[in-house]
Amino acid sequence: MTAATPPPRSIASADPTPAAPALPATTAAAQPAHAPLSLEDAAAYPLPGMLAPQALAFTPDDAGLTYLRSPDRSLSRQLYRLDLATGQEHPLVTPPGGGVTEDNLSHEEKLRRERQRVREIGVTSYAWAREGQRLLVPLGGDIHVQDGVDGPLRLLVSGAGGQPTLDAQLSRDGNKVAYVQDDELYVVDAAGGPPSQRTRGARGTGKTHGLAEYIAQEEMGRSHGFWWSHDGRSLAFTEVDETHIPKFRIMHAGKDGVGADAQEDHAYPFAGAANAKVRLGVVAAAGSDRVTWMDLGDDPEQYLARVQWMPDGSLTAQVEDRAQTRLSLLRLDPKTGESSVILTESSDVWINLHDLLRPIDDGPLAGHFVWASERSGFRHLYLYNGAGELVRPLTAGPWHVDAIPEIDGPRGIVYFLANREHPTEQQLYSVWLTGGEPRRITPEPGMHGVVIDHALRRFVDVHSSTAAPPRLTLRSLDDGAVLREIPHESDPRLAELELRPPELRSFENRHGDTLHAAIYRPDAAIRPYPTLVEIYGGPHAQRVVNAWGSTVDMRAQALRSRGYLVVKIDNRGSARRGLAFEGAIRHDLGRVELEDQQDVVALLAAEGLVDPHRVGIYGWSYGGYLAAMAVVRFPETFKLAVAGAPVTHWDGYDTHYTERYMGTPATNPKGYAESSVMHHVDKLTGKLMLVHGMIDENVHFRHTARLINALIKARKPYELLLFPDERHMPRRLEDRVHMEQQILDFIAKNL
Repeated sequence: MTAATPPPRSIASADPTPAAPALPATTAAAQPAHAPLSLEDAAAYPLPGMLAPQALAFTPDDAGLTYLRSPDRSLSRQLYRLDLATGQEHPLVTPPGGGVTEDNLSHEEKLRRERQRVREIGVTSYAWAREGQRLLVPLGGDIHVQDGVDGPLRLLVSGAGGQPTLDAQLSRDGNKVAYVQDDELYVVDAAGGPPSQRTRGARGTGKTHGLAEYIAQEEMGRSHGFWWSHDGRSLAFTEVDETHIPKFRIMHAGKDGVGADAQEDHAYPFAGAANAKVRLGVVAAAGSDRVTWMDLGDDPEQYLARVQWMPDGSLTAQVEDRAQTRLSLLRLDPKTGESSVILTESSDVWINLHDLLRPIDDGPLAGHFVWASERSGFRHLYLYNGAGELVRPLTAGPWHVDAIPEIDGPRGIVYFLANREHPTEQQLYSVWLTGGEPRRITPEPGMHGVVIDHALRRFVDVHSSTAAPPRLTLRSLDDGAVLREIPHESDPRLAELELRPPELRSFENRHGDTLHAAIYRPDAAIRPYPTLVEIYGGPHAQRVVNAWGSTVDMRAQALRSRGYLVVKIDNRGSARRGLAFEGAIRHDLGRVELEDQQDVVALLAAEGLVDPHRVGIYGWSYGGYLAAMAVVRFPETFKLAVAGAPVTHWDGYDTHYTERYMGTPATNPKGYAESSVMHHVDKLTGKLMLVHGMIDENVHFRHTARLINALIKARKPYELLLFPDERHMPRRLEDRVHMEQQILDFIAKNL
């Protein structure tokens, strides 16, 4: 910190939640007032209070709701229907054999679940036809359909024989189902009959038709590789060629055997290396299987980010350059493949992809569309005409638009979710397509998620805050008035565990930027406290929010119950704060984020809360990277680190994520070197624990292995906790309990 740099300071007046009174100082030993939280409670899923229904949807007639919930308070979910007139709940689907389990999934399905961060089993997804009465329920590689709420569940396509069906999708009218099997795209009549293979030439070649490539699923937020046209007559699909990418082999060292199932190969695109080659084609849903390939431009390095059909039958694609500073929205002719540019976005920081292209298909502005852009420095909504000409901005200000649940074309209203009042919240708003000030619809502080009915008159509000678990209400879309409560099963653990919500506070870093933090105070009266900083800290994420999920951070609660102060801070680089705040880390990862963490720790130490000689840090994935970096780059602050699944050198991570923030190893060699944990390992003086799943296909165990080599060379001690059968997200309860025990023991021994 230089003399010209103002010191960090607390700005509690900006807090949405008042801080608890300061605890009195005492010289007594810190002892928790209640029994510590058990390791089983710390490791169990679902989290306490998180039993509310999920994947909510209105039935086609808006008379009821469908949703997934667990009847036994476990991760096994079933599909239910709620009659909104009577309040009666009925099981809608009883899956054969109990549905999905971790044991009956194919390798391909398990990998897709990893990309989507899905833990649940039983019925894990379902979909209503957008314009029909048919229900689609994929189960364990099979495809089932049901005709309306009262029809029987029918097996439509079997994934038996080791060839699961993937990514099944209904046409808008519900008459057909498309899916991928053995790398090719198929269509089947939803009433029954033999499937029709619509693509050819991929099977057995290393190519795929209709599946999103790894980069799209993991980093671009695009999980689909095919898309139905509105009229159900055509399908757009991707052809992915990864045959030129060297295979990265992962060994299942924990298996008893050494056969083919003890290894897997991945076409993993490392930073600076080759990406998959992706083409976009259109094929008829029936009849000829001749493919028309779309002209996406002449840049061989570009990414296919989004694909979307429009109401007029045209196709759109969003393509971004490899540097991710330029994105073009293209209009494609599905009959000829010809393309034209509708609009182009550029950025001096990077392009954040979104799903906020929304066509207006009825009303006075039919043919127009709403688009989101960060050209002002914050993501806002803009109205365009069909020719791609800007009509007007719809929102503006130093805040962030998250999503568009619906657009009411006839009435001229856009409904959107945003953090307009406070960065740690999300509220529902409406704004006229003709312009004007947004109107807030949801009244309570906290985080609101919404599902709007087909008639655009009511919505389900899923609301929570740090003080209250998710609550579901049916509300009027006009004024937010509550029409009825939607009951769901209570969680007896809430009374048993007596979880204390964190305090949400705000601070200024040394540069004057506002940082938001969540503070979990121990019950003990003594202070200053030994402190653990819980960190993720990476871009495209926000951890400090006024939501129940902050309260049920169970490791933080377990540590708090054992006398530790836990602090969670959203540093510069984190999401929903605008491009300048997020872009502070550009080409220089692992420094700015930790300076902000240091500043808040120093402020809390000045308040007498943090013992500056007993500060540790822990995190997973990007948080694991920052935890390891903290203890080697800033050892004067951080005396201990638990680094879970850490990236240790960015040349070992994937193209789309890494190059967005760092450029390539060739264009930014100094940044890559200084952002590597190994570059600073000689400065390690504290204690370091490394935790990794050995079959992690996202952040490979290779990262931890490379760091271990550097630690050995530098003669630095470390502790290592491995899970031979876990990927990036530990799933087995026994593994998670063991992990929590080892981490707590490590902290208790060294802090």
